[in-house]
Amino acid sequence: MLGNLGLVVGLALLIGLALRGMNILLAVLISVGVIGLTNAMSFNDIYLQYFPFGASGAFSFAGNFLLLFLCGAIFGRIMAASRAAQSVAVTVTQWLGAERALWVAMLVCAVLTYGGVVVFVVMFTMYPIGVTLMKEANIPRRLYAAAIALGAGTFTMTAMPGTPSIHNVIGARSLGTDLFAGAAVGLVASAVMIGLGMWYLQWRWKVATQQGEGYQATDKDEQMRKLAETDKAIVPWGLAILPIIVVLGSILVPRLLMMASIESSWIGFANTNPILWASFALLLGAFTCFVLFPDVRKVFSVAAGEGANDAIMPLINTAAVIGFGGVVIQTPGFSAFAEWLLGLPLEPLVSVFISANLISGITASASGGLQIFMSSLAESYLAAGVSPEMLHRIANLAAGGLDSLPHSGAVIALFTLMGLTHKEAYKDVFVVTVIIPMIAALVAVALALFLY
Repeated sequence: MLGNLGLVVGLALLIGLALRGMNILLAVLISVGVIGLTNAMSFNDIYLQYFPFGASGAFSFAGNFLLLFLCGAIFGRIMAASRAAQSVAVTVTQWLGAERALWVAMLVCAVLTYGGVVVFVVMFTMYPIGVTLMKEANIPRRLYAAAIALGAGTFTMTAMPGTPSIHNVIGARSLGTDLFAGAAVGLVASAVMIGLGMWYLQWRWKVATQQGEGYQATDKDEQMRKLAETDKAIVPWGLAILPIIVVLGSILVPRLLMMASIESSWIGFANTNPILWASFALLLGAFTCFVLFPDVRKVFSVAAGEGANDAIMPLINTAAVIGFGGVVIQTPGFSAFAEWLLGLPLEPLVSVFISANLISGITASASGGLQIFMSSLAESYLAAGVSPEMLHRIANLAAGGLDSLPHSGAVIALFTLMGLTHKEAYKDVFVVTVIIPMIAALVAVALALFLY
């Protein structure tokens, strides 16, 4: 009883400390100490074994995914330094118009993240452009933040087939599938997230306008506006999108060749080593920027170095939250929780939806929850007859539900960047990153049960 209470208190403490702005690594270390005390676990086991080096330990995760985080951040920096990312954003804006700023934000974020640019870099890329869009369209900053969250942190993260996101790679690496597993249900889930998400944001914008709420500039907004203004001409959009096409094509081609029954050693390597191959694709995209854009050649090494620095904090913060989950799964309470989940008289895919969601809720991280799910529960669902491809996609979709709770690192980063508080903006972000993705995941489960 005390151990179960300790789990609840530890999780509540982690959320509370994160909401108060404490560094997530410190918050995790304090919270796992509370869980350890209430579950009669030794500090030696907690801090020197389970948290850093367990099957779902912080350093275990960081060691496995350092290369992907690194290459993704480098590609994002090179895209920004070449102004290719801004070119993509400006072009979409010209096509759709400033009055469709929410659609612009969502679509540009989706294109960039689907192309491999890490979420944190997308935030910094979109904010300077967004300052102008928000002012021209008189959009409340909280709704623009929610549009960024929808485009960068939902369907391109867990649903879209082929995305090089960490979440998609975890599923492929753990189950021996590829990045296109469960493509049909993933596409349907993506459509649900886009449709419902944009309907909600447009409705909220209409209500805000009727109530006289609009854009209110901050000092940081003025600084960001200057950052977006430059005398350098942006590159043509046709060239700007080529690096993204290179990244996606590099991931897609081996899959298509395998489907065409073409065999070779490199095709086999690409389809069986998703971390290395996705990392290679991202580096190839960065090299494409080097070839296409003369200006970036002068600062290539500097931008790549900054990208390497960009990778560290997202990796450490994600790893820390995973380490929290790594301690949780060692407690007696979690073992009983897992047995209860597996023993529920439900269809296996429905059980996958529930279990992956709850575990991601505990860690407030889709990647962290998914890693723990794959290491602790996946084998049981495979033994129950769930195909690896369906398990891959449904678990990914489910992990993208409760992951965006208030102590989520990405949520905190977005609010900090835009000068927002949870009280001001979390409601809208919660709807588009928690409620709607859960609805989409349930639709995907229903479709999978009907089709398969």
